[in-house]
Amino acid sequence: MKLSSLAKPLFRILIRHPKWWAFALIAVALWYAYERFYARPQMAYMGVPQIVQLHSGYDFSHILRYDGFMLAYSEALKNPLWVTYKVTAKKFESGARPSRFQSEPFSLSRISHDDYTGSGYDRGHMAPNYVIATRYGRQAQLDTFTMTNISPQKPNLNQKSWQRLEEIVANDFSKQYGDFWVVTGPIFDTAPKSLKNSSVAIPVAFYKILIRPSNEEQPANALAFIFPQTARPNESLNKFVSTIDEIEARTGIDFFADLEDEFEVLLESSKTPQAWNLNAVANRPSRY
Repeated sequence: MKLSSLAKPLFRILIRHPKWWAFALIAVALWYAYERFYARPQMAYMGVPQIVQLHSGYDFSHILRYDGFMLAYSEALKNPLWVTYKVTAKKFESGARPSRFQSEPFSLSRISHDDYTGSGYDRGHMAPNYVIATRYGRQAQLDTFTMTNISPQKPNLNQKSWQRLEEIVANDFSKQYGDFWVVTGPIFDTAPKSLKNSSVAIPVAFYKILIRPSNEEQPANALAFIFPQTARPNESLNKFVSTIDEIEARTGIDFFADLEDEFEVLLESSKTPQAWNLNAVANRPSRY
């Protein structure tokens, strides 16, 4: 059960019984300790991403956990800053897409489905509908349709280049390489524009980092991408290959901080598309 479904009845009980506030504060402290030291680390590879350089809007953000994925949401930019999830072997059938996106009760900005209507931008999933649905089930799929998981994407990006990579990640890479982690999110310039009739900030680009954990045969390896909003529909995915260092520089976020320092420096500065055999799928056309 999501915490949001319990919040209102608990709050009503506390209003009627003021002496219970001390117990509530203890419960909140225990909940935070559980989140900080157990639950969140379980849902990220080698450390929860950390915002180390405060860009405009990054200082007013908080972490939300859903079924199958976790994210940091900026209340100022009204976008997720990073979203992370683990791609595993396929287990479930993908259910029907809901007709509308839902607002997040634990977001102060409470962005709604209608805030994007008529804006010229798609509601771009960061944790993808398909891969989350097929790995974590129906409730997880519905969670991806929460507005805190959404960023404004140009239709040609969302439905073409971005979709091509998401499909390759969900099918080809999963089949070839087994379990791996993904961290993804938007990139903003210093003074982002906003959606028409809304205060949702518009990213200039999006990043996606894939990382395979180390095993007995090889150390961890990663594949990083940066897609501008202006990405042409059927350009080779090789064109968008970048480094984790470049993504960190453009976002102010530190990824995989728990890696051994020397190896982290090497991993995050390297471009290794050949380790993922990207050439074999880089020019595959979009489905739509």
